[in-house]
Amino acid sequence: MINVTSAQLYIWIAAFIWPLTRILGLLAVAPPFGSASVPMLVKILLGVMTSLVIAPNVPVPPALDPMSMTGLLILVQQFIIGAAMGFSVRLVFAAVEMAGEMTSNTMGLGFAVFFDPQSQGRTSAISQLFSLLATLVFLSINGHLVLVAVIADSFNTLPITAAPVTAEGFHYIALSGARIFSMGLQLSLPMIVALLITNMALGILTRAAPALNLFGIGFPITMVAGFLLIAICLPYMLTPLQHFLNDTIETVRMLGGMATIPPIPKR
Repeated sequence: MINVTSAQLYIWIAAFIWPLTRILGLLAVAPPFGSASVPMLVKILLGVMTSLVIAPNVPVPPALDPMSMTGLLILVQQFIIGAAMGFSVRLVFAAVEMAGEMTSNTMGLGFAVFFDPQSQGRTSAISQLFSLLATLVFLSINGHLVLVAVIADSFNTLPITAAPVTAEGFHYIALSGARIFSMGLQLSLPMIVALLITNMALGILTRAAPALNLFGIGFPITMVAGFLLIAICLPYMLTPLQHFLNDTIETVRMLGGMATIPPIPKR
């Protein structure tokens, strides 16, 4: 007859629930898993299957009741850690969407907005195009597989304990939020400068020939010029996107260790 003690039962439950919570926190926020277009059932099944593979090698505190106050605090802590890792990936996609917003407003398509299920808000068509491009680049460099490997390795570098985690990693995420503006500006700057020159040329043309209807010819010219610039610049956006995504993956790996993280280098 097989006898199972309560301590062994607690260890089995904790060894599955706590890793599952960290993984679900990552899947709930990190693109492309965190998109609302991905069904909740798919996210849960993906988290459960990943946890079944990772859980046997995850060290957990011995003989700790997962339903106690300490166990519930560990549960919340694991979700926050996973969500922090996913949020650091989301920052790159937010920068890409910002680049699309700046480009769209400059070329006169700021009114072409619709609901984006990924960001849960109203975004322009150009932002959605850039976001899809970033998703394809992320998948092409196997970023989704790297995230699974990083979250699995984080249980060794940042084991599940009742001790609170250090604040360096979360402070680094807060500082990384400023990179949204720098990355977005770097991606959209060539198109913004070219469109600014186009608008200046239209202004000079209108000044030279006041009879021309600026609103009649200006919008079609800037819109066509914007689409041509996007078609020209898209191939050259792949390299900086890969660079940003690789930096983000390294950030997630460092967050998994929660060690003392150096300040963000100035770019």
